[in-house]
Amino acid sequence: MARLRGPEGCPWDREQSFDTIKPYLLEETYEVMDAVDARAWPALAEELGDLLLEVVFLAQLASEQQLFRIHDSLALINEKLERRHPHVFGTATANTAGEVKRRWDEIKAEEKEQKGRAGEGLLASVPRALPALVEATQLTSRAAGVGFDWQNADQVLDKLHEELAELAQARTRAAPEELENEIGDLLFVLVNLARFLKLDPEQALRQTNRKFRERFGYLERKLLAQGKSLNEASIDEMEALWQEAKRQ
Repeated sequence: MARLRGPEGCPWDREQSFDTIKPYLLEETYEVMDAVDARAWPALAEELGDLLLEVVFLAQLASEQQLFRIHDSLALINEKLERRHPHVFGTATANTAGEVKRRWDEIKAEEKEQKGRAGEGLLASVPRALPALVEATQLTSRAAGVGFDWQNADQVLDKLHEELAELAQARTRAAPEELENEIGDLLFVLVNLARFLKLDPEQALRQTNRKFRERFGYLERKLLAQGKSLNEASIDEMEALWQEAKRQ
């Protein structure tokens, strides 16, 4: 990467900045997730390399501006892993994952205090730039960690029905801003329901997206084999092929 960014390197690589690399970092992250979902291990090996490239690229940019080097990043994560795993690298004990998580959070709080960030709100460390489902999951998890939560999944389901009723009422008034708020509330409750069921809502939606792609692709191919385009097919024909795709 240093050579690509050097005087005799690549014109495109030399023009890049922290901001221009961010979209590629996000894109490569999702491609890694796709490879994991598909259990495509050769593809995962390749995608991890692509993701690593973006990390190296950002570190090279920082090195050129004398901000830090990639060695600093590696040293910091090694130190953090050792510091937050005293039951492995120290004399502490932890016999369950719950004990590990509790101690991890305590150590994080101690680190914030040492950095002068103890006065920050509980949710301040949740990045606003996260995908909305991920952000909602982290926000509610943090709040639940201090007891601000429903008692069980049944209560969340009751809240879901309440939000559905509010959405139905909002539809009759046809106010776009209110509808947006009600849809947001509904999604937020679904995120909480997923959390209670110990599921990742982002992953759940990705899996449903994958199923939709596969089933829609199936009906599209079947129609093509019949000499029909999507625009020429009736909704009944498409629904019949959709159900056929589900059965298969």
